[in-house]
Amino acid sequence: MDRTTERRTTGEGCPVARLGRLREQGPVVPFDDTPMGPAVLVTRHDDVHAVLLDPRLRSDPAAVPGAGRGIAGVFATLGFPDALAHLGRGLLVRDGEDHARLRRLVSRAFTVRRVRELRPRIEALTDGLLDDIAAAGAAGTSVDLVAALCHPLPIAVICELVGVPEQSREVWRALARLLVAPDPARMPAAAHAVHDQVHELIAARRADPADDLVSALVAVHDDGDRLDADELAVLLFDLVLAGFETTAHVLSRAALVLLTRPEQLAVLRDEPERWPVAVHEIVRTCGAVPMSSPRFAAVDLDVGGTTVPAGSTVVAGLVTANFDPRRHDRPEEFDVTRDPGRGEGHLGFGQGAHYCLGAALARTELEIGLRALVTRFPALRLAEVVEGPADLGFVRADAVEVRVDALPAHHHSAGMGGVGQDVRCDP
Repeated sequence: MDRTTERRTTGEGCPVARLGRLREQGPVVPFDDTPMGPAVLVTRHDDVHAVLLDPRLRSDPAAVPGAGRGIAGVFATLGFPDALAHLGRGLLVRDGEDHARLRRLVSRAFTVRRVRELRPRIEALTDGLLDDIAAAGAAGTSVDLVAALCHPLPIAVICELVGVPEQSREVWRALARLLVAPDPARMPAAAHAVHDQVHELIAARRADPADDLVSALVAVHDDGDRLDADELAVLLFDLVLAGFETTAHVLSRAALVLLTRPEQLAVLRDEPERWPVAVHEIVRTCGAVPMSSPRFAAVDLDVGGTTVPAGSTVVAGLVTANFDPRRHDRPEEFDVTRDPGRGEGHLGFGQGAHYCLGAALARTELEIGLRALVTRFPALRLAEVVEGPADLGFVRADAVEVRVDALPAHHHSAGMGGVGQDVRCDP
């Protein structure tokens, strides 16, 4: 690990710590570490909660004079081609009735009941991946849990949910890999391939419906209103983008947290009924979305006693809110026995009209995947003794988030490594 990465992971550059210091500077601070250009960051829990609910903050920059690029800036940074710019016109950039219409149509097909019905399949997919891990590590060889479980499980679940045929899934996996490590040179080809497959899948399901999300979305209607082909394509693309990347990163970070906090893992093994609540603590502390999608002030706003001028790009600090000591006791501690109180006890899935559509699916994947992993392999340990964050060469940190690129571990006692002190990024 180079010294820059070490500083970012352990001290002054640690994103949680850095964002925490911004929170203590004030409720609203200038923030330029975004692909959208200059913005202001709302830092404290109550203010973040309020701005996520405020209709005067618009998601569509075209509706606000002088607004920045918004999601288009993110897509440009990732390397999405101009020809697919319409893929940036999903739910995240819709407001008011336009947003409500699409959300209403999609929600009828993307329900908690549907996720519950998918649960046995998620369990089966997880068991299959764990079988592969068991075989690969049977002789004491280390297995990379990120490559073997944390990344393949979410993309497999999304493909199952959407209805992507088995022969087409490698294209989606390729895009998923690029979402984890963006390469602007390779992104256009992958994005075009998935875009074409989405339209082929929509056409196929119009002609021959199946028991999958595409068929449900094709059939759904509201007083005669239907999703057109472009709207369907954008929404399905959004599901892959959000449904894979975020869950994959939370799974990876949560696995690291559990393996470096044996006392917390012991609680879950002794009291498995705590898993549903523990998932809320996992999302609070390991959430993969450090801040909201950009919002744009349609008028001058007062946020926490600070004036935010009309036209400003505003991002809500989900991480800073989730670690805010004004809201959480001992916020820097990961505690699976923490009582979330009313609601979820965090803002990791957002709030209000843009609350994460796939939250129920993400919670289900996290509970099933992590619970099955630590239950199946009671001797699971990191491949090397970890004495502190400087040892973690597989952890990558940038200005706003920590990514776990690999997680080599042993599940067989003969090849067991060890665990040292807690490894965490304190605010």
